[in-house]
Amino acid sequence: MWNVMMSRIAPRNQSGEYIRPASQFNHSISTAEGNRYQPTAGRYHLYVGLSCPWAHRTLVVRSLKGLQDAIGVSIASPSSDEGIWVFDRPEEGCTTLPQLYQLAKPSYNGRCTVPVLWDKQTKTIVNNESAEILVILNSAFNEFAQHPELNLYPEELKETIDRWNDKIYHAVNNGVYRCGFAQTQTAYETACDELFAVLDEIDEKLASSRYLCGDILTLADVRLFTTLFRFDAVYYGLFKCNKKRIQDYQNLGAYLRDLYQLPGVADTCDVEAVKRDYYGNLFPLNPGGIIPKGPDVTNLLKPHNRF
Repeated sequence: MWNVMMSRIAPRNQSGEYIRPASQFNHSISTAEGNRYQPTAGRYHLYVGLSCPWAHRTLVVRSLKGLQDAIGVSIASPSSDEGIWVFDRPEEGCTTLPQLYQLAKPSYNGRCTVPVLWDKQTKTIVNNESAEILVILNSAFNEFAQHPELNLYPEELKETIDRWNDKIYHAVNNGVYRCGFAQTQTAYETACDELFAVLDEIDEKLASSRYLCGDILTLADVRLFTTLFRFDAVYYGLFKCNKKRIQDYQNLGAYLRDLYQLPGVADTCDVEAVKRDYYGNLFPLNPGGIIPKGPDVTNLLKPHNRF
């Protein structure tokens, strides 16, 4: 029964390793001639889940750039009995995320995930790959942003940022899921060892650098942050990533506090939603549905003393 339930929430390969399916909407927003999606204030909308780290990263960039007036946001919540994202109130005539996907593409039969960058003008999904949405939010709407001077993906650092992103995605962002959703001991131990090897590497890097790419905040930091924010509350226990907590690291713990205390970032964080959705909805990992009381996120407000 456990194997059947896990196969529904976590597709795996023959070795029992969790395999994350690719996104299928990959359009961009730009002023390029002939591009269907031109940057316009009020035209685009983000659909997110507060517990989802992939959706959370889009909220962080939206907040850092000051795009709240240009791009609206709607919240979806996971349904424990249906296994889908549902809206708190109808959106575009839809009550669930799968309905929204069908509205965008009636023949669609893939996974219906958040985040979704939606075009209200053409009633379709522009993009549902969080990494690409981050790049769009960073550069496509500067004329409407409160902080257009902030560039989280500068040309001179792109190679370094991409290198960190590739490493962090495999071992950390997706690595915690590879631990939690592993269906063999070998798959779990491989993922766990890779996860903590990279966390140790990052901790060492941060001993001499405020951020991953020096003194400049970049998309690599944003992409790492949303996993770190959830780590001690969810991944450490529920996903068996329990070699070490983030707060126990000399540099990673302070780095997490530094990012959390950046203007507007804490407003995107909801640890209670994170705990409720992970512990309450991943039945194969937590059959009793008991939601832990800790940890105390006010610890993230303590001084970080980062350079």
